[in-house]
Amino acid sequence: MSFRLKSTPFCPSLPTGSLWVPSSATTTSINYYEVLNVQPDASAAELKAAYHKALLRHHPDKQATQRSAEIGIVEIAHIKEAFEVLSNSSRRAEHDAELKRASYAHRPRPAQVIPLEEWTSLAANGSEDEGDEGPWTYPCRCGGRYTLTLELMERDEHLIGCDSCSEVVWAGYEAQQDSDDEG
Repeated sequence: MSFRLKSTPFCPSLPTGSLWVPSSATTTSINYYEVLNVQPDASAAELKAAYHKALLRHHPDKQATQRSAEIGIVEIAHIKEAFEVLSNSSRRAEHDAELKRASYAHRPRPAQVIPLEEWTSLAANGSEDEGDEGPWTYPCRCGGRYTLTLELMERDEHLIGCDSCSEVVWAGYEAQQDSDDEG
């Protein structure tokens, strides 16, 4: 596998616009997949089975005390809402989008986008080299450095942290299959 320079000057996994912050009114604090204990690609039959299992597990009559019964009623409401949302394809798509937006709020924001051509490749002995095997480094403003390895690139990880501070940058590259790999 080889890597080439990413032609777009922005970070495609983050929303367009550097000041994007999800609205608290549109984000959900409940992950309905977790409420029903199902995977995001669960079928209608799996959702229905998980719904019934969750109802039985959290039913107020099965709770030992009044306090836990009150908690059970709240959970029942969440279980019913989760099933209603996930059973409706348009509401499920909205929920998935809300979860995705909420996940962006917990990711580090890159300070800048750095194309692969601006990274310095290091040879195995640590000397600077113009090779394509990496690892590659880029200086941080704190005096530390960012290090990008082939292993990170193969996992398609673009957010690279500084080895001395908390700064994160976006490494601009794109994986491309070698012609030898295609046969």
